[in-house]
Amino acid sequence: MKHPLESLMTAAGILLLAFLSCLLLPAPAPGGAVVQHLIALFHLVDASQFYTLLFCLWFLLLGLLEYVVIRFVWRRWFSLR
Repeated sequence: MKHPLESLMTAAGILLLAFLSCLLLPAPAPGGAVVQHLIALFHLVDASQFYTLLFCLWFLLLGLLEYVVIRFVWRRWFSLR
């Protein structure tokens, strides 16, 4: 039987790993022309708003990837089932 708070712990784990990614891994840095094109495409105010969105999405994606890899390793080799 699954624990009732497993979905909450999953989200918390992803956010924690995203935070760790912020500290350890570099974020992408697109060129100036690409940034201006994406600002116009998504109707953003300025480059700081674009980079805020980019960094949030990047680190959440890394956190999700780390969570999936760690969960796979745990269930594959360390689980007591």
